[in-house]
Amino acid sequence: MKRSKSVRLVLVGSFSGVFAGCTPSSSISSDDVFTNNYFVPGVGYYHAPFRAWYSLPYNHFDPLKAKYFYGGRWEAAPLQSAVNISSPTPEAVQQVAANRTDVRRGGFGSSSSHYHIRS
Repeated sequence: MKRSKSVRLVLVGSFSGVFAGCTPSSSISSDDVFTNNYFVPGVGYYHAPFRAWYSLPYNHFDPLKAKYFYGGRWEAAPLQSAVNISSPTPEAVQQVAANRTDVRRGGFGSSSSHYHIRS
């Protein structure tokens, strides 16, 4: 029986699609250490003194409010903190796991539907 090159390409293409959904994602734990404004897509910016992520960068200034944002609140002056590196709380780690958009969470997908075997 003669083997076709197109069959080999179909199998390789199908398997690569299957394994792409199984690649391990980089996870964040409370043992990790992050600096101020470390960004996680879909979650936000890490505020080291508060050990959590927020939607805006640390000490973000809003000219309309004339206030600075840090730790989930708006204040008249920026926060001057000696803490610029820390580990997130377990609650902050759960927030990241639930909301991040930079991790592909797909299963096996349907990559085989794009290929067909020719005889």
